[in-house]
Parts: sequence; structure tokens; C-alpha cells
Amino acid sequence: MKKLLLLITLVSLPSYAAINANVSFVSDYIWRGMTQSDGPAIQGGFDYTSDSGFYAGMWGSNVNFNDGNGAELDYYFGYEFEVNSLSVDVNYISYDFPDSKSDLDFEEINIGFAMGDFGFTLAFGQDGAPNYSELSYEISSVEMSYGKYDDYGDNFTISYGFSCVSYECAIAYSDFSENGYGSNEDALIFTISASL
Repeated sequence: MKKLLLLITLVSLPSYAAINANVSFVSDYIWRGMTQSDGPAIQGGFDYTSDSGFYAGMWGSNVNFNDGNGAELDYYFGYEFEVNSLSVDVNYISYDFPDSKSDLDFEEINIGFAMGDFGFTLAFGQDGAPNYSELSYEISSVEMSYGKYDDYGDNFTISYGFSCVSYECAIAYSDFSENGYGSNEDALIFTISASL
């Protein structure tokens, strides 16, 4: 039902809304410091944005949780606005894993703040899902972030973005320290992406 409501919302957007598509190849799909694909992944999605600050979209990737290859499909909508020099982003995300043998689906309500080169995000897991917080800093083409995922662990990421002819590329290092769950992970990731 929630997917149907999101699709109705997308169709009913005003004519001044912009529609964008994106596609990426990553050497490993890392999310909050933990691998989701255990190897290369193809990712892509569609975004609708309006001049009012409202946006909505969907995004997908292949995943592998050691129970066979599968897919992740995310559906989201939100509203972004500014208060003086502070940018605020409030959104809802539904994470769906239709091919998983386990019930991995969950939802989050997120609020993000950005001022200058600094960003701070709070993700509130719904129906018992864990919360997440992240602090980020970006200078030129380098971005650093530190995040804490309740009941899972902490992660640190540093990335460098650059142009590859007509594509956007990035190299990143990610480190995850477990907190009684799973195991420590670290990875060097390469990404190439394009927007349409």
C-alpha cells in the first residue's frame, strides 16, 4: 500500500517538477560501513524534485547476504528547506528486499542538517529497527564521515570524487567496527556513475 501511495504521489507532481535518473557501478556496495553485495554491484534510480523542496524517488541495487543473490529496492520521499544558512532535509525511506529468505524489510524517518561544509543526519528506525547518526565534513572533492549504528557498530569513511571524461568517479576507504554483531570490516571502493 505504501508503494502505491508513493507512485500516486509521483504521478501527481506539478509540471515544474524535474525528473532525473542515475546509474552506477561500484566495486562493493558498502552501507554504513558494512558490505551489502559482497562484491560488485549495479545500482540505479529515479528522482523527482520540485521547486518547492519536495522530492520523491526509488533506487535499487543487487545485494548478497550469503543466502543467494538478491535485490534491494528503496522508496523515499522528503522535503528540503532552509532556515537562514541552515539546510534541513526531512524524509521517509522504505528499504525492501524482495528476494530475501528472511524478513529484512524496514523503514526509517530521517532528518538531516547541513551548514557550510558540515552535515549531521539522524535516522530513526521504525517498528524496532535501530537508529543511526552520522557526522560528515566535505572540503573540495574530499568527504569524510563518522557514523554510529545502534546495536551494530561504528563506521568511518573517507572518499575522493573526480571526473572520468563524461562520468563521475570516486575512490573511498571505509572502516566498520562491530559492536557485538557481525565482524569488523574495511574496504577500498571504486565508483563510476552517470546522471541522465
